[in-house]
Amino acid sequence: MFTGVAPRYDLANQILSFGLDRIWRKRVCEQVALWKPKQILDVATGSGVLAHELEKTNPGATVTGADFCAAMLKVAQKRSLTRLVVADGLMLPFADAAFDVVTVAFGLRNMASLERALAESARVLRPGGHVLILDFSLPTAPLLPAYRLYLHFMLPRVAGWLTGQADAYKYLADSIERFPRGQAMIALLGQAGFRDGAVRPFSGGIVTAYWAERR
Repeated sequence: MFTGVAPRYDLANQILSFGLDRIWRKRVCEQVALWKPKQILDVATGSGVLAHELEKTNPGATVTGADFCAAMLKVAQKRSLTRLVVADGLMLPFADAAFDVVTVAFGLRNMASLERALAESARVLRPGGHVLILDFSLPTAPLLPAYRLYLHFMLPRVAGWLTGQADAYKYLADSIERFPRGQAMIALLGQAGFRDGAVRPFSGGIVTAYWAERR
């Protein structure tokens, strides 16, 4: 599925989010910069957009991007990212405590086991390091009916026209509905070995950032 959308993935994201994806990434990078990391791992890096932004906003850090889709990483290479690894988020090929920060933007939702993915993020983080997850969520009540109409009916049609892969975006809508939100995600982070979880919604709750510290 991701191989099929890779060539036009970034264009589709910009159009379907009405350009808000840039603002969401900026907020993530601002938060990561507060932790002053030296080693950052961007899991499910995809086309490398966030990894590239993390490099620019954390000039003293080394940023590694990992994704299980080689076609997406070929797109990421065009951003001059040099540390890219084909890797499964459930079995990361990195040593314990190798990173100060792990980011996962719009990728955790696609993994076969959220629990295993979060446990792997904890394993490769040093104690006191941070995980930050950015993903779609459901907005508050006034926006919810219109958002669901867009998500389930309009978005797949537009995305299908842009990428030729409408089924991938039907999957997107269903996966957003199923994805844990709010305190449910904080509870999963706690079970995986994290503490002091935080929740920060953006754009009326269309997306939410979660972060926590490795115990």
